[in-house]
Amino acid sequence: MNSNNGFGKKLGKVALVALVFGLVAGCVFAGIVVLTNKLTGGTSESKANGSVIQGTAVSTASTVSDVSDITGNVLPSVVSVTNVSLTQYRTLYGVGVQETPSAGTGVIFAQDNDNLYMVTNNHVVDNSDSLTVTFSDGAAVPASIVGKSNSADIAVISAKVSDIDQATLAVIKVAVIGNSEDLVVGDGAIVVGNALGYGQSVTTGVISALNREITMQDAYGRNIANKLIQTDAAVNPGNSGGPLLNMKGEVVGIVSAKYASTGVEGMGYAIPSSSVSQIIDEIMGAKKDNTQEKDANAKGAYLGIAGMDISQSTARQYGIPTGVYVAKVYEGSSAEKAGISKGDVITGFDGAVVTSMSQIQNILATHNNGDPVKITIAKANNGYQTTKVDVVLGGAN
Repeated sequence: MNSNNGFGKKLGKVALVALVFGLVAGCVFAGIVVLTNKLTGGTSESKANGSVIQGTAVSTASTVSDVSDITGNVLPSVVSVTNVSLTQYRTLYGVGVQETPSAGTGVIFAQDNDNLYMVTNNHVVDNSDSLTVTFSDGAAVPASIVGKSNSADIAVISAKVSDIDQATLAVIKVAVIGNSEDLVVGDGAIVVGNALGYGQSVTTGVISALNREITMQDAYGRNIANKLIQTDAAVNPGNSGGPLLNMKGEVVGIVSAKYASTGVEGMGYAIPSSSVSQIIDEIMGAKKDNTQEKDANAKGAYLGIAGMDISQSTARQYGIPTGVYVAKVYEGSSAEKAGISKGDVITGFDGAVVTSMSQIQNILATHNNGDPVKITIAKANNGYQTTKVDVVLGGAN
């Protein structure tokens, strides 16, 4: 027993000596490195085959865990968008249409005396029968589409200032649009949006990649490729159309999609603000030109229908003509007075072949209240046989 205790004491002394030697040696080595750097003016680096490999620089970035100040300032510029769209379904008797509600997000970017303007995704407002925007204080008002780019998946919508209470106008804000060209991979990122339709929520992450070429299908089934910003900030259904923010609280992108696949996490995409700003300018410029033309030629024209585009593939699938499917005819409208009914397909308008609702809207923009036009329709109650009807256009709402 005594011999074992003696051996233990000896072992303890050896360990102590080794520890002291290690500490002294480490300090001496560190001192040599520091002294060498001071004498040579060098930094941490290695040499391989005579080439100097620079050491990594010490980062000055700080971890941002609290973004409440940023989001508190930006949330009043974010709106929830509710779209009641018209979707087709096939029945034993032909084509049926039902109203389908969906949720998205928008960003307030401008205001004039009459309207508040918001940017969102085109797919958020596609096939819209009615739009509603809900502000950060919970107030909700109707909205309408100003213009859109299907290929870029961007739309501009507006709400009348007269529909918004003064209390809400005192709370909401116009967002600051930043420059996405200044982004670098690793920058902090914030996503704000109406996730799952539950109202505003915030997620954080980083800019994962820039100029990612992502191919997605547009509303007409065509493959569209765009260069997008990738982020690992959580993106969920309902976030579409919402802002991607930098750490200054500037909008540097409009959230467009999430990559959804088994085993894939943290891959959300946003349209760069540089592209968004250009599209907004084009849409607002077209609106201004159109408004000036209408002011010069009296009020614009109004037909009084809600329509859906019938592409060639849809026409083949449902056995109906290509054109614009009349999903709703508004009471007292020019369309109703001319005998146009729900289920009819408009194939011609004012001498032009019609293949989309946007074509009809463009043609209407060239007419005025009271103008007579001929419209070619395929009547649903007559086996889609075509006929021409005379329509006296009403005034725009």
